[in-house]
Amino acid sequence: MNRIRELREDMDLRQIDVANATNIDQKTLSNYETGRTNPDSYVIVTLAEFFGVTCDYLLGVTDRNLANMDDAIEELDEINKRIESVKKFLTSK
Repeated sequence: MNRIRELREDMDLRQIDVANATNIDQKTLSNYETGRTNPDSYVIVTLAEFFGVTCDYLLGVTDRNLANMDDAIEELDEINKRIESVKKFLTSK
């Protein structure tokens, strides 16, 4: 769960800060960060909410964090641009 560490460090927080804010034991959080243990679904949701990211982003399933509306709209705009590009290509043949 290296993404937990990355997010924590990006926010300039110590493990104890995250532990206190989320009611997750600091040693347990350390184990998640080092990969010694894996968080259960409750902890995944708790950490995703705390960091303001999606569960998929936290778990490394995706590199896109679409937890906020601006990011989601930006992603949809990019998808629409690709669709329009494909449409132009197909109609030009």
